[in-house]
Amino acid sequence: MRRLFVSLLMTLTIQTLAQEKFHNLLIGTYTGEGKGEGIYVYQFGSETGAFKLRSTAKGVANPSYLALAPGNRLVYAVNESGDKSSASAFTFDPESGTLKFINRIPAGGNDPCYIIADEKHVITANYSGGSLTVFGVNADGGLTKAKQLIRHNGSSINKSRQEAPHVHMVAFSPERKYVTVNDLGTDKVYLYSYHPDDNNNVLIPADSISLTPGAGPRHLTFSKDGKYAYVLHELDGGLTVMSYTEGQLNTIQETSINSPGFSGENGGADIHLSPDGRFLYASNRGSENKITIFAVEKGGILNRLSQVSTMGKGPRNFAITPNGKFLLVANQNSNEVVIFSRDLKSGMLKDTGKRICVGAPVCLVFTPAS
Repeated sequence: MRRLFVSLLMTLTIQTLAQEKFHNLLIGTYTGEGKGEGIYVYQFGSETGAFKLRSTAKGVANPSYLALAPGNRLVYAVNESGDKSSASAFTFDPESGTLKFINRIPAGGNDPCYIIADEKHVITANYSGGSLTVFGVNADGGLTKAKQLIRHNGSSINKSRQEAPHVHMVAFSPERKYVTVNDLGTDKVYLYSYHPDDNNNVLIPADSISLTPGAGPRHLTFSKDGKYAYVLHELDGGLTVMSYTEGQLNTIQETSINSPGFSGENGGADIHLSPDGRFLYASNRGSENKITIFAVEKGGILNRLSQVSTMGKGPRNFAITPNGKFLLVANQNSNEVVIFSRDLKSGMLKDTGKRICVGAPVCLVFTPAS
């Protein structure tokens, strides 16, 4: 009987390994006051959660957010360094997992904290600068000097955090005709029409929607079908559900990532949908250090299911593997990436006990499997 059990176990293990697909996992860090050394590249197994370090791009100043360009051979990073802030370009070899520096261009706005890229442009959200910067892309993938620097105006009711505009995120709309911009300082989500072939006016203001005063919109994600947008508030722990059609957003639900009666510090950080679009996850890096799990119901409406500890401090960014089996959390203040397994049917998370020890991890990006 024991021999039969061992044989079955070995067979299952062999089958699992045979089905294993490996992703490159890119990790952006803080290198200044944080303990990070640059951009790390790990190999990550989508079936077992096994990982190993492949390379480290050192000497990169505070690459706190990363973007993988279409084609998966170019990586762009913000360099969040006050009035010396910039954006950097790298070639990426998925086979070896190595990055090669191309160039670095001044951001034009202080402390860029988010970055997106397509074949023609790279766009940064400059938090302290209250602005967004549009760069062109050269033939070698390097960045051109800034084509546009768009500054926001205004403030809101939180005098210590909303004394001025603070652009926190930029994102392409599902049809790629618009760029959404979350401004924590003005409590607005802006929409700019996107004109990739116009060198002078790549982004043109199109619309904006105001959120609850004091909300502090931080990150946004679109539903799989592109009909809904989910906006996480950093300052009040709120979460706004909006319908999306042809460059227009309309609020349809207001909910919260917090438990009833919560009186701690808010720090809404990141938000993502499961690959099948059935569940939504949002992190709180305030006193909670938790991830809230929602079911996505008919009409895009959210139903709060549960909360789990991130098993660390300062859960900044998190990422779900493309097959949906694992959710990884970058706990910036406890210097590790915590790996959770994810139940595909219930959406629930379970700590695997596995940790990737990295100084001040901030951003996690998976590449397609090999």
